[in-house]
Amino acid sequence: MEQSTADSRNFIDNPADITVIAVYFLLVIGVGLWSMCQTNRGTIGGYFLAGRNMIWWPVGASLFASNIGSGHFVGLAGTGAASGLAVAGFEWNALFVVLLLGWLFAPVYLTAGVITMPQYLRKRFGGHRIRLYLSVLSLFLYIFTKISVDMFSGAVFIQQALGWNIYASVIALLGITMIYTVTGGLAALMYTDTVQTFVILGGAFILMGYAFNEVGGYTGLFNKYLEAKTTQIFSEDPMVGNISSSCYQPRADSFHLLRDPVTGDLPWPALIVGLTIVSGWYWCSDQVIVQRCLAGKNLTHIKAGCILCGYLKLLPMFLMVMPGMISRILFPDKVACVVPEVCKQICGTEVGCSNIAYPLLVVKLMPNGLRGLMLAVMLAALMSSLASIFNSSSTLFTMDIYTRIRPRAGDKELLLVGRLWVLFIVAVSIAWLPVVQAAQGGQLFDYIQAVSSYLAPPVSAVFILALFVPRVNEPLYRLVFSLRHSKEEREDLDMDEREAGPPEFPVQNGQLEHAVEMDEPPTAAPGLLHRCLLWFCGMTGSDPNSPSPRTAEEITAQQLEDITEDPRWARFVNLNALFMMIVAVFFWGFYA
Repeated sequence: MEQSTADSRNFIDNPADITVIAVYFLLVIGVGLWSMCQTNRGTIGGYFLAGRNMIWWPVGASLFASNIGSGHFVGLAGTGAASGLAVAGFEWNALFVVLLLGWLFAPVYLTAGVITMPQYLRKRFGGHRIRLYLSVLSLFLYIFTKISVDMFSGAVFIQQALGWNIYASVIALLGITMIYTVTGGLAALMYTDTVQTFVILGGAFILMGYAFNEVGGYTGLFNKYLEAKTTQIFSEDPMVGNISSSCYQPRADSFHLLRDPVTGDLPWPALIVGLTIVSGWYWCSDQVIVQRCLAGKNLTHIKAGCILCGYLKLLPMFLMVMPGMISRILFPDKVACVVPEVCKQICGTEVGCSNIAYPLLVVKLMPNGLRGLMLAVMLAALMSSLASIFNSSSTLFTMDIYTRIRPRAGDKELLLVGRLWVLFIVAVSIAWLPVVQAAQGGQLFDYIQAVSSYLAPPVSAVFILALFVPRVNEPLYRLVFSLRHSKEEREDLDMDEREAGPPEFPVQNGQLEHAVEMDEPPTAAPGLLHRCLLWFCGMTGSDPNSPSPRTAEEITAQQLEDITEDPRWARFVNLNALFMMIVAVFFWGFYA
C-alpha cells in the first residue's frame, strides 16, 4: 500500500507529463483570452448570454462539457465497477430528452423572451413567489449535488494520483476555476468548453484502449467481470464479522441495462419512466443547460447543438462505465473492497472504494506523458462543469434574487454581485464535502441521483404544465407551445417590476434593458493598473462617444424571437434527430 501511494504521488514528476499539463493550460488560457476579447463582458447580456450569437457546435460542445464533469468519470466508473452496465441508462435516457429541449422547450423560451427559468415562470403565472422559490431550489441543487460532487470527485482523482489531501486538492482546483469563471463570461466558457470537449474525449478514448487491451478486449470484460471479487472478506471488528456474499459478489444482472422491476437495483420502470421525469427537469428547465441554448444564434443552431450533444452522450457507456468495470477486474481488492477497516486504509472511507476505479486505471495503466494527459482530462471535465454552474448560479442569484433586494442596481453592481456570489457558493460547497464523501455507500453517482430524484419531479411537472397546458392559467401569448407562433399582443406581467425599476430583461420585444441609475458626480479617471484590472474582470465602462452596445443586443434579441427556420436546414436537422433516435433505440435494445 505504501509503495502504491508513493508511485501515485510521483507520476507527474517527469518532463513528459509536465509538458502535457503545461500545453493544456496554455491552450485553455489562450482560447479563454481570445474569447474574452470577442464579446462585451461589461454588459449583462454580454456576460450572461454571450451576446446571443453562438453557432451550433459551441452550443452542442458546451451542453456536453457542462454535463460531463469529473463527477461522471469518477461516479459512472465507480457505479459501473460496483454494479455493472445499468448506470449507463442515465446517459442514454438523455439522448431523447435533449431533443425535447431543442424542439419543444427552446422555441417557447425564445418567444417568451426570457433569460432565466424562474423568469419564465414569473411571466407564465404572474407570481413573485414561484420565481423566488425556483431560484432558491436551483441554487440548493447546484450546491448540494453538482458543485460539491464535482469538487469531491476531482479531489478524489488528484488524491489518488498525487497523494494530496482532499481539501488541499479542492482549494487548488477552485483557485483556477474561479479565475476562469469570474473573468470570462458565458462566451469564454462556451468556447473553452469546446476545447475541453476535445481534450476529454481524446484522453478518455486513449485510456479506454489501454483498459480493454489489459483485460483482453471487449469479450475479456464480459468473461471476467463476474469473477472479479475481493479476497478480503473477513472483518476484525466483532460487530461486523463475516461479510455477506451479496456484498462482494458482482451482481448476476451486471450486464443488463434493463433490470427486474422488483429485485433490480435500478428497476427498468424507474430507469425509463422515473428517470425521464428527472431528466426533463435537468435538460429542459435547468438554468445551466438552457442558458447555453438561449445563447444560440437562432433556433436551427440550437436544435443542431442538441443533436451534437445527443451523439456525444452515446459515449460514456464505453468511455467511463466499461473502464470502471475493467478496473474492478484488474484491482478487485481495492476497487471492490468490503471490509470497513481495509477500505479506510485504501481510499479514506469505510463505505467502499468504488470511486477510485477510474483514477486507479490512470495511475496503473498509463505511461509517462499520457498520465499527464489524463490529469488534464479530469481537470478539463471539472473546470468546464464547475465554470458552467458558477456562471448560471450567479445569473440566477443576480437577476432573480438580488434585483428584488436592490431594484435600481446598475450593470456594474450586478456584475460585481454575480462574481462575489461565486465566492460564497464555493465556500458553502466546501463545507458540504464531508457529507458527500460519506454518502451512498461510496458510489458518487448514486448520491447525485438520490438528491435530484427528491427535488426534480415537482419542478418538471410545473414546467410541463406551463408549456403545454394553456388552461392552467390565463392565456399569455407565446408563453405556451401551442401559441408560440401567435402574433397577438401579450400582457406583460413584468410591468409592475419595470415600473419599480429593476433591470429586468428582456422587458419588451426581447430587448435587454438596463436599470435606471441615479445621477452620480463625475469621478477621476482610473489609473493604468486599475484600468487593466477592470478589463480583466470585464467591468470596463463604455466609451461615451461609441455606439451603445445595447443596439446589437436588441437586434439579436428581436431576431431570436422569430423562430422561423430555413426549410432546407430544418429538414436536415429533423432527419439527423430521427437518425440519432434510431441509433439510440438500437443500443438500448442491444444491451437491454
